[in-house]
Amino acid sequence: MGGEAPEPRRLSRALSLDGSVVPEEALHLVMGYVDHPRDREAASLVCRRWHRIDALTRKHVTVPFCYAASPARLLARFPRLESLAVKGKPRAAMYGLIPDDWGAYARPWVAELAAPLECLKTLHLRRMVVTDDDLATLVRARGHMLQELKLDKCSGFSTDALRLVARSCRSLRTLFLEECSITDNGTEWLHDLAVNNPVLVTLNFYMTYLRVVPADLELLAKNCKSLISLKISDCDLSDLIGFFQMATSLEEFAGAEFNEQGELTKYGNVKFPSRLCSLGLTCLGTNEMHIIFPFSTVLKKLDLQYTFLTTEDHCQLIAKCPNLLVLAVRNVIGDRGLGVVADTCKKLQRLRVERGDDDPGLQEEQGGVSQVGLTAVAVGCRELDYIAAYVSDITNGALESIGTFCKNLCDFRLVLLDRQERITELPLDNGVRALLRGCAKLRRFALYLRPGGLSDVGLGYIGQHSGTIQYMLLGNVGDTDNGLLLFASGCVNLRKLELRSCCFSERALALAMLQMPSLRYVWVQGYKASQTGRDLMLMARPFWNIEFTPPSPENANRLTVDGEPCVDRYAQILAYYSLAGKRSDCPQSVVPLYPA
Repeated sequence: MGGEAPEPRRLSRALSLDGSVVPEEALHLVMGYVDHPRDREAASLVCRRWHRIDALTRKHVTVPFCYAASPARLLARFPRLESLAVKGKPRAAMYGLIPDDWGAYARPWVAELAAPLECLKTLHLRRMVVTDDDLATLVRARGHMLQELKLDKCSGFSTDALRLVARSCRSLRTLFLEECSITDNGTEWLHDLAVNNPVLVTLNFYMTYLRVVPADLELLAKNCKSLISLKISDCDLSDLIGFFQMATSLEEFAGAEFNEQGELTKYGNVKFPSRLCSLGLTCLGTNEMHIIFPFSTVLKKLDLQYTFLTTEDHCQLIAKCPNLLVLAVRNVIGDRGLGVVADTCKKLQRLRVERGDDDPGLQEEQGGVSQVGLTAVAVGCRELDYIAAYVSDITNGALESIGTFCKNLCDFRLVLLDRQERITELPLDNGVRALLRGCAKLRRFALYLRPGGLSDVGLGYIGQHSGTIQYMLLGNVGDTDNGLLLFASGCVNLRKLELRSCCFSERALALAMLQMPSLRYVWVQGYKASQTGRDLMLMARPFWNIEFTPPSPENANRLTVDGEPCVDRYAQILAYYSLAGKRSDCPQSVVPLYPA
């Protein structure tokens, strides 16, 4: 072994590149062209010099989980960041599965970084608790140069803080608040934003329920000539006629609604700006569709999720939109509507089919998406890189078609609803294998089925053919612990895993986590849980935090159909790699597990 030691040192010296060969200034310039975080990480490991240059030239960092690193460590590593994104609560919080007091507080990140990061221009917080005091601290430190503030699905603040942001951040180009829970203390914030931010390009407070004064939007359009994107909360479309006349640069709009269905005279004077190519309207009905027809051929993005359109309406409207790149609908579009998409939208890149009303009696006769519609889209829309769909039925053949024709697919998500009593073909083992084999660019993959939807063999196929996938969500898959272990043995690049409603034991979960070398985050809900999470300690290792949410007491003694005790679908596991050590703000419902 002693004779082999010099070789790595010679390699290290060769890779580090002597300053006489590559000057410091040149390395700084070259590193500026390396954007991908994984490439940056690899370059920083070459030698200390490259590590230091990476630290000084890194402009953007995304912290994928707020407890995975500390603000102090981030500051020491990257002191010249211009853009920072921090993600908080698990995705399950969007579905009411995480308690409000769980954590993910923005305070330490804002308090410790806002002032020291002197170059910071962009801050993006996702699913975090942000208070008015946090925003006041941010404004005091960075308000003079803040250009983008994105609060995505955050909670805890009010319009008072937004008013402070509007008055103080006069270089703000983007203010993003979509799906935030905001206390509405008045509409003055929007007026102040219009008065003080002439360079505003993007404003988004969609799905926030904040009140809107149309005169403030008109003032915004008048003062902000560069406004390109506006997404608002509920406001009658007829009140925005003046705004649309002034917003000559507007390319994207969403959020207004039709409060009075069928009132053609009320909405007849609405005319959208000539550059508009992205649209999402609320409560749009059959009688109001004509308002879109004049510019339907130039539309690139269309969101119909919150409309009252029937299957036939979808067919008529989409047939007039040949240039769509992005389409979001509910499953009322039906297989017939997806057939029109396949025939018309040859440039389509992103398709989202959300679930509609779960009451079969309220579903339109032709509604519901199955293998028929997905197959048609796969064959007709060859440019798709994103598919997310709630389906009532699915077959192996449909999944194989996606793998055959959608070669650009990077993100695929499928949820099989339990509305139908019988599914045409289960399990979906061969279809999943064909999809994964065919879609070589896939990076994100979600498959939420129903019992029997995927066998242990199918889980093994996912492990074998998921070499490029970094994020995965699986629900109701597998038959036994052996399937999970087969799956884990092949997932060498998987970094984030979420499991729901599976049959696996705690011991198998722990052993599976140890087999995935790149795994940095795992969340599990619904498995064979114990009252203490004792077997989870098998996955304990350095820098690995394990948090266990025990079964609720009223269900602690519930038995499965097999007679096995301590099974509660509400038990949860969160385990993640962390350089910040133990977190100090766990709620009482969460039990941190650490080695003795």
